[in-house]
Amino acid sequence: MSNLLSIFIVMAVINNLVLSKFLGLCPFFGVSKKLSNAISMGAAVTLVMLISSLSTSVIYNYILIPFNIEFMNIIIYILVIASLVQIVELTIRRTNIALYNALGIYLPLITTNCAVLGITLINAREGYSIIESMVSALGAGIGFTLVLIIMSGIREKLEVSDCPKSMRGLPIAFITAALLALAFLGFSGMM
Repeated sequence: MSNLLSIFIVMAVINNLVLSKFLGLCPFFGVSKKLSNAISMGAAVTLVMLISSLSTSVIYNYILIPFNIEFMNIIIYILVIASLVQIVELTIRRTNIALYNALGIYLPLITTNCAVLGITLINAREGYSIIESMVSALGAGIGFTLVLIIMSGIREKLEVSDCPKSMRGLPIAFITAALLALAFLGFSGMM
């Protein structure tokens, strides 16, 4: 149990995919302008991470390793992730059209979100079991969502602040992301 808690905390905070591995930066900067969009995108990415980690862990442990074709993992993982994102996209479009329109192009971009592929590769590299892979993915998804929420809150405040014209938009967002990464670096001494 403590091992699972450790995996969760490490993936959510200490080795946060966005701030320590720099994975998933496109949706991080693109969707973090509004808090509602950040929460929705974080939930969608977390769901895709969970399902893809479950699927790829089963495929890796019960197909790729027994047949000694581990080298095919990236190709297989991309196919699994792309299929899952299509299912999530269709579900969101049919159940919540406002959310679908708000997420716009960023929803199909989950397919190419390197954070989703990254967590599946990390799980395989670490040799995690199916349960450990799920906990790792949940931690990574919660960490991704947490960082999106923090960043969106900061960016909403920056929109109404007195900021030099040359720093408005992405320049100040990059500086803010760097400061967030430094803040999260402080958690690395925990484990």
